[in-house]
Amino acid sequence: MTIPAALLDESAEDLFETAPCGYLTTAVDGRFLRVNRTFEEMAGREREDLLGKRRFQDLLTVGGRIYHETHLAPLLRMQGSVREIAVDLVRPDGSRLPALVNSVLRYDEAGRPAVIRTTVFDATDRRRYEQELLHARRREQEVALELQRSLLAGALTEGEGLELGVAYHPADKGLEVGGDWYDAFWLVPEETIAVVVGDVVGRGLAAAATMGQLRSALRALASTGFEPGALLEALSEFSRRHELGQMATVAYAEIDVRLGLMRYACAGHPPPVVVEPAKPARLASDGRSPPLDAYSFWTDRPDASLQLPPGGMVVFYSDGLIERSDRPLQAGLDELLASVDELRDARPDTVASSLAQAAAGTTGSPDDVCVLALRRRPART
Repeated sequence: MTIPAALLDESAEDLFETAPCGYLTTAVDGRFLRVNRTFEEMAGREREDLLGKRRFQDLLTVGGRIYHETHLAPLLRMQGSVREIAVDLVRPDGSRLPALVNSVLRYDEAGRPAVIRTTVFDATDRRRYEQELLHARRREQEVALELQRSLLAGALTEGEGLELGVAYHPADKGLEVGGDWYDAFWLVPEETIAVVVGDVVGRGLAAAATMGQLRSALRALASTGFEPGALLEALSEFSRRHELGQMATVAYAEIDVRLGLMRYACAGHPPPVVVEPAKPARLASDGRSPPLDAYSFWTDRPDASLQLPPGGMVVFYSDGLIERSDRPLQAGLDELLASVDELRDARPDTVASSLAQAAAGTTGSPDDVCVLALRRRPART
């Protein structure tokens, strides 16, 4: 292909004027000294209206001018250059042009700041793409949150011999939804209840979907009559076979409301807290095994049992209640036991909400908090 010689015979001035980005030279205070034709088109202004009459920052939005004053200009003085600074140029008709700015500070022979050389790129397409990505992310978050709410919604199981309370607090409204979940359902109506608190690794739609599948699978397995330890191993096998929920943690218990016998097992999950009348709160630390799909083969998972007397209470929770980046895990467990002791006479819903709210109000925890409290009611006389 033959290219006309006229197109190749370009002067330095022509390259400057028709460059695919805006070129400008300003004084240290921002006054325009030189601009190319591309920048004139981007700014919607003739160079006669710019040179010696306006400063670069005068073409920015109010927020842009403040940012220029407090960040861009000081950084340019300290570093000698700034890269890919996002600003909006305001045209005479009031429209705005998203732009990316790169500036270099030039010095005179005495080493004093002399002029600023700047390139300005049209970022309209980039801004649109970023907004589309943000919209897609927000939509995914909304879907995940709706899915999680639908799974956690509904009235809790109730019965004459027990009281239940639950609370869930997300780590932060701006973050994606997490994978904490809870459940409570009758295995034998009015006699044996199953309670669950679990935590799926990750956040967002994938975590919420995984949470839903594990919750449904656990309910189905509970109806087969598995002991708690065997049930968690069957759930782990489900996780392994279907490649979902790896390293998820689960605390599962079956409570005979009439006899007060609680059989339980924890797969990598924090131990439940047990409160008996006239005794200090304690951790039910038996029946422990690794998280789901931590083994590559079927293995026996232990379970344990304890007696929950009339008036006794058990508290299940996710790790967001006790884990902090600024303290050891044991400190979190000690604080939890002390808090439950103080709330031992409160209703289960008050216990759950108080613990969750206290954790949500502290710093150093980026995780969600889920709490489920169950009290065995004293027999009526």
